[in-house]
Amino acid sequence: MSFLRHRPSPMSDSAPILGAALSHDSAVKHTTGEALYIDDIPEPRGTLHLVPGYANAVCGQLRSVDLSAVESAANVVAVLRADDVPGTLDISPTHAGDDPLLAKDRIRFFGEPIFAVVARSYQDARRASRLAKIDIDSEDPILTIEDALNTQSFVSDSKQMQRNDWQAAIEQAPHRLHGTTVSGSQDHFYLEGQVSLAIPQEDGGVHIYASTQHPSEIQHAAAQVLGLPDHTVTVEVRRMGGGFGGKETQAAQWAVLAALAAAKTGQPVKCRLDRDLDMIMTGKRHDFHSQWEVGYDQDGRIVGVDIHMASRCGCSHDLSDPVNDRAMFHADNAYYYPAVRIRSDRCQTNTVSNTAFRGFGGPQGMLIAEQIIQAIAHERRLDPLDVRRLNFYEHKDRNLTPYHMQVEDFILDELVDQLESTSHYRERRQSIKAFNSSNPYLRRGLALTPVKFGISFTNTTFNQAGALLHVYKDGSVLLNHGGTEMGQGLLIKVAQVVAAELQIDIDQVQISSTHTGKVPNTSATAASSGTDLNGMAAQNAARTIRRRLTAFA
Repeated sequence: MSFLRHRPSPMSDSAPILGAALSHDSAVKHTTGEALYIDDIPEPRGTLHLVPGYANAVCGQLRSVDLSAVESAANVVAVLRADDVPGTLDISPTHAGDDPLLAKDRIRFFGEPIFAVVARSYQDARRASRLAKIDIDSEDPILTIEDALNTQSFVSDSKQMQRNDWQAAIEQAPHRLHGTTVSGSQDHFYLEGQVSLAIPQEDGGVHIYASTQHPSEIQHAAAQVLGLPDHTVTVEVRRMGGGFGGKETQAAQWAVLAALAAAKTGQPVKCRLDRDLDMIMTGKRHDFHSQWEVGYDQDGRIVGVDIHMASRCGCSHDLSDPVNDRAMFHADNAYYYPAVRIRSDRCQTNTVSNTAFRGFGGPQGMLIAEQIIQAIAHERRLDPLDVRRLNFYEHKDRNLTPYHMQVEDFILDELVDQLESTSHYRERRQSIKAFNSSNPYLRRGLALTPVKFGISFTNTTFNQAGALLHVYKDGSVLLNHGGTEMGQGLLIKVAQVVAAELQIDIDQVQISSTHTGKVPNTSATAASSGTDLNGMAAQNAARTIRRRLTAFA
């Protein structure tokens, strides 16, 4: 067996493969334009194009929808409404019945899809989608966090965590401060927008090429909408042109619409949102409005904290509960709060449902902690780094989080020692102070800020992965796993794990598209866990094969 000829003797020889700074597996193809995205796949003969038509009012009862002009427009093949769904209308990622594929009776936000036009070209579909006459009995909307708090409009119950008597700690503190932290929303603005191509298969199935972080979710949602078992739908992802969380749950609606249209027409259907539609119809980062109060001593050491967060979740749950949970878990950042209360309100508004976004609530929570530290430093006229270091978690006694988890292996003090020294922090601060004192208009600044971030899903059920590994007779290897590539280099990193485990050259490992027909029931590539989960799954597969080959040899 030629495979055995490639095996070096000691395992340590393979270690450099894991530590090597290899180029992205698609770097050259990205540069030359050879990397295939969904819009680059040659369209099968007879491919149709789908464009959703959306609500022109913020919220209210849907009285009537006149689609006669849409249906009679040039090159329109079909127009889909909620009643055309053979299975369930629901595509909710977390709470059943929360998110319909197409609105049927009520409108919850401006831009909510009501129907979908299927035409012979994208331009024909887009033009026809504007011809609908939609009558909505408009109602007073809830648009802001303040509106939602005043009307007690929430997508789910508020949550609270606390440790020790925070109220007494703040009241008895030598010094007290209070403030407000506001963080706005943000669009993902991935270079490749939402896009899917659905191709009918024999026996009533459908194969979907989707730009998604969660192929298994699209598979299940499409099967539910079509009224079919999951095994009749396959989803394939070679790469995305960026995701940042915006394609974790919200890629499903467009892929499922394409699958529904393909099933109805018997022809391939592509759904690609132009940038304006993408920004109107898809969720964003959760904006937060948080109020806080802190008690601290003469040196700037915190003795008690009270934080009240409120975020705009939009019209449905989507992933708002875990996003807000993670914000709560990160409201301490790297600092120890001896006594603390953290509250979280999840506001329901008549806006598109907000969703996962890089950091997943962590930045919104950490921002509060950093503003508290900065405010103390400003009030006491101290260097912010000194206040930060004074409040760091420690190895003993001061190592319990507000959610009663012990912080282990805390190395931040040693790390900051090195950073402070190698960056010449103190000298540069003095230089900046001198510069600012002599420049009335131009200002400089310098900060050293820590981060404590929770890796993996808070819903531990999702902390799993699968991999499929083929070793061929010539010693080459084909690798498939449940993770999706969105530019972060996941595929080459997992390939390095396989090469190291099998003790072969990286060039012998061929990476293949993520495919629900090869590795089923996968979790989303999210929560900063794609490499860890899928790398371990691939490692397990490689070790199993290696043991078998070693025993055979």
